Amino acid sequence: MNTEFFGKTLSGPFTIPSGIVSTTGPIIDYIIKHIPEIGVLTTKSIGLEPRAGYREPVLSQYAPGCFVNAVGLTNPGAEESVKTLSALTIPENRFLLTSIFGANAEEFAQVAKMLAPFSDGLELNLSCPHAKGYGMAIGQDPDMVREIVAAVVSVTDLPIVAKLTPNTDNIGAIAQAAVEAGAAGLCAINTLGPGYHTAHGKPVLSNVLGGMSGKGVLAIGLKCVKQIRDAVDCPIIGCGGISSADDVRAFQQEGANIIGIGSALVGMTSVEMENYFSALSSELTQTVEHGTAEQQVRYDIDMNFRPVTLVDNQRVTEDISILTFDRKINIEGGEFLFLWIPGLGEKPFSALTDDPFSLVVINLGEFTAKLMTLKPGTQAYVRGPHGIPASHPADAALITVSGGTGLAAVYQVARDHVARRQGGSATMFVGARTAQRLYFQDECRAFSELHIATDDGSEGYHGLVTELLREHLQTLSKGELEKVVFYNCGPEPMVHAAKAVQEEFCSPAQIFSAIDYHTKCGVGICGACGTPDGRRLCVDGPFISDVA
Repeated sequence: MNTEFFGKTLSGPFTIPSGIVSTTGPIIDYIIKHIPEIGVLTTKSIGLEPRAGYREPVLSQYAPGCFVNAVGLTNPGAEESVKTLSALTIPENRFLLTSIFGANAEEFAQVAKMLAPFSDGLELNLSCPHAKGYGMAIGQDPDMVREIVAAVVSVTDLPIVAKLTPNTDNIGAIAQAAVEAGAAGLCAINTLGPGYHTAHGKPVLSNVLGGMSGKGVLAIGLKCVKQIRDAVDCPIIGCGGISSADDVRAFQQEGANIIGIGSALVGMTSVEMENYFSALSSELTQTVEHGTAEQQVRYDIDMNFRPVTLVDNQRVTEDISILTFDRKINIEGGEFLFLWIPGLGEKPFSALTDDPFSLVVINLGEFTAKLMTLKPGTQAYVRGPHGIPASHPADAALITVSGGTGLAAVYQVARDHVARRQGGSATMFVGARTAQRLYFQDECRAFSELHIATDDGSEGYHGLVTELLREHLQTLSKGELEKVVFYNCGPEPMVHAAKAVQEEFCSPAQIFSAIDYHTKCGVGICGACGTPDGRRLCVDGPFISDVA
């Protein structure tokens, strides 16, 4: 489905709107290699200085396929983004649309000058509804829109696309102001609102208010594109609640040239996203059955919070605790969930045990420091499970390698594998700096062959757990090695070192590793957990093989 866009013939008519999925260089590169239907590659919005954004939760689902979000314009800043964009190789049939924001015209122009050399066009975020002083606060005023667009146009010859807010009485007037100032195209809509969503009587988003997206804004998006097309004659990127081929056709009929799809991708793995865009393209050309693409949208994603009560907070050492709650949770080995404390935030955890539910906390910041001090009787909330359960042959010889809180991620995988009693076995390697940082040893020994390594030699092998692993693998026969499946979880250097040892003896297809790449939304939308190869840990993992 070739599409003309600002002098380029694109491989497809779709984009993923700014701030969704394609938020890192590796994810953009993955899309280039695997999803030709996405012809316009839109980056996350980039400002002059780095912004950490808001604490989690940053996304909440208020109805199937309907969301509120407040990420807070998280970005590494223009200087760091230059490194990311300059490392990308953009094919001739793709268009890199770099989204930028600023507090005023001068900031917009400054960011534009820095990023223009590495972009095919610039999108101006004049529409974010939840970041004070940015986005919508600017984009509702035609004079400010005119000033900002003119400032950016004065510093670059690239096509400028103004992204407009639906939160205005006259989007046509805003569109006219942008085009009169030199905008070559427009994008509509950004999220609606802001909106407000609660769970158990508490606001879910840490920012309290957030932009509304998904199926609930479809009619608003369609109306805005029509009003823009009635007011101006320029290319339009249409987005807002689109998920089906019928939605795409409706936006095209109202004048959209490029179609942005975002919230419909919630919960999709990278491969599922490939299949979805392929089906959508085929459906538009009537080569597959009507409704094929829409059937792939995950309206079954459960983001509801369920209450749990803390019954025990066992301190392992100064910065490690095991929290045990009052009930069983339904979770399989390899999956993870989020623990939410209203007013403080949420973080993802592997369940150390499912019955009763327990997790391991290591003190890494404000949220985990608070967890370390929780008293029995404290009520918290969980959502999930998320991620993909561990999958391997029933008679596999599992070998797990873990350090720190990584044991929680592999314990249930190994325990349940052995419990199935189909010939499988489990050998567990646990590394720690000192014996004081070890936990759950007796529980592991109950079903596995446990090997311990400590850096200081205070328990078990004196040295690195990866050195102990190599010694063990050297004792296995070729036939035994062929039956091994590895699960690694822990600090990133340890995981990489374990993989290097394992690849000396076994195929990469036998190795599954989990590294925490800062999972935030848990459903694949924010892209914060993007891996170096462009997959997203929360939907493609958490255990990922190098063999896709």
